[in-house]
Amino acid sequence: MKQFYAQLVVVAGSVLAAGPGLAASVTNTGSSAVTLVVVEDGTRMEVSLDAGGSDTICVSGCFLTLPNGDRIGLSGGETVEIKDGVATVR
Repeated sequence: MKQFYAQLVVVAGSVLAAGPGLAASVTNTGSSAVTLVVVEDGTRMEVSLDAGGSDTICVSGCFLTLPNGDRIGLSGGETVEIKDGVATVR
C-alpha cells in the first residue's frame, strides 16, 4: 500500500509541475521599461516590465498588445522577447 501512495504522489507532482509550463514567458531585453496589454479570458490587464525584467503570462492563451500597437496571439508555452518595442516569439 505504501508503494501505491508513493506512486500517486509522484504522478500528482508531475501533473502539477506540468501546469505552469503551459504559460508563456515574456522578457524585456531592451534598455527601457515597457508596458504590455494582456487580454486573457476576456480580462484585460497591463503588465509592466523594467529593462531586463520578465514575467509569466497567458496560462490559457491570450492576446498580447505591444507598446508599438502590434497584437500577438499566444496559446501558452511560447517565449516572447521584447527589445525596443519589437517582439520575437519562440
